[in-house]
Amino acid sequence: MSARKKQKTVRAEETSEIIERKSYARVGLLGNPSDVYFGHTISFSLGNFWATVQLQPSEDLVIQPHPTHDLVRFSSIDHLVNRLQNEGYYGGVRLLMAICKVFHKYCHDNNIELKGGNFTLSYDTNIPRQTGLSGSSAIVCATLNCLLDFYNVRNLVKVEVRPNLILSAEKELGIVAGLQDRVAQVYGGLVYMDFSKEHMDKFGHGMYTPMDTRLLPPLHLVYAENPSDSGKVHSDVRKRWLEGDEFIISSMVEVANLALEGRAALSDKNYTKFAELMNRNFDIRR
Repeated sequence: MSARKKQKTVRAEETSEIIERKSYARVGLLGNPSDVYFGHTISFSLGNFWATVQLQPSEDLVIQPHPTHDLVRFSSIDHLVNRLQNEGYYGGVRLLMAICKVFHKYCHDNNIELKGGNFTLSYDTNIPRQTGLSGSSAIVCATLNCLLDFYNVRNLVKVEVRPNLILSAEKELGIVAGLQDRVAQVYGGLVYMDFSKEHMDKFGHGMYTPMDTRLLPPLHLVYAENPSDSGKVHSDVRKRWLEGDEFIISSMVEVANLALEGRAALSDKNYTKFAELMNRNFDIRR
């Protein structure tokens, strides 16, 4: 076979390759939600639950609805109403669309050239909905990883910038959140995050330090079966913080300091102290 023919064959094989990427649920261990308020947090990705996104080259660009999470066919009106009460109005299609838009804009603004070709995006997830495990951002993160590899631009989009792209996609949809979840899902494992204002203003992202997961004590995960939209709670707290509410401001400072103390406690494997800090974090959030 000639070199020219061989090159064409390789390119044809590359364009038909199916890309599948996985992103895990995350737990905000300490400092949550001070990431939105120039604080400090410790989070980790959780191997028990994940979202998977598959990208398959195709003639047209297709966003494929999930047969369960984007349900539009029901057995009765009771079925429809029950579904909306438990799952809400939105599935994952809008998340895939939003990150495609944000990714394209980022590449355009930063003179990153994208090759031609279309694809079909589909997703699946086993992350419990609206339980604080970052199911939406996991879908967006996995999609971004597919796009980075399809267009072969992973080396051109810095790892510390990727959480910002994920968050921007969710903000497109009116989701109120901070960078913490997306950092944990991009970096994986256990991560200490410093969102100090000076660094955020200068670089647009925090300082992210991976930690050894072996420092963690045995942990149990508990989540409620009656899901709620945390974004609605966060939006009011954010509003009060912007208005200079002293209680909110002082509470966020205290929460952020818990992550600083928790980092030291983990390093010393002082789990009694760490448990006390987790309880205090929960009390302040309540």
